[in-house]
Amino acid sequence: MSDVKRTNKRAQKAKETRGRILAAALELFVQDGYGATNLQDVAEKAGVAVQTIYFVFGNKRALLKELVDVTIAGDDEPVATMDRPWYVAALAAGTAQDMLRAYVAGTTSVLERVAPIGRVLEAAVASDPEVAALWPHDVDPRYVVQQGAARALAGKPGARAEMSVEEAADLLYGLLSPELYLLFVRERGWTRERWEQWAGETLRAQLCTMGGSR
Repeated sequence: MSDVKRTNKRAQKAKETRGRILAAALELFVQDGYGATNLQDVAEKAGVAVQTIYFVFGNKRALLKELVDVTIAGDDEPVATMDRPWYVAALAAGTAQDMLRAYVAGTTSVLERVAPIGRVLEAAVASDPEVAALWPHDVDPRYVVQQGAARALAGKPGARAEMSVEEAADLLYGLLSPELYLLFVRERGWTRERWEQWAGETLRAQLCTMGGSR
């Protein structure tokens, strides 16, 4: 076996191990809570030695951060949300109505992944102040994403001319929040499809002209 093949095989094995650890951590954090889960539990669930988790991630806080980041992105590729194909494609739509339809669909996929871990993160921050320090407080990255979408929307046919970018960003930030998604889907039992339809119709009514909201 060549050195290149051996290197590729090791890299693939390492990626698979990392994936198993993250999957085990997600299941246990959601099921038992961040505070009640220790790395030995995660190691047993993932079928690895606990030393492997320390080697790959460093500690439980770092494991949580990686888990949150990967869950938001949908994979472990180092690509920011605003550079993701679904985001770029949605913002490139020709009209405000078409952009919102694609944008809400893409955002709903993110919310579906993120929602289960949202409460885990809240509890972790409440019980361990150092967890909060893993993310910067100066700018909310979710708001930055919504602000970018609002700017793109403002220049499209069918967008309400009187709606400022700031107000549009606020509406996107509020209506497409993990908290509201959980309220409807988990608490009230809505399906993803019903949520997506409602969010899209509500945003189009707020952000598009009468002709663009049909």
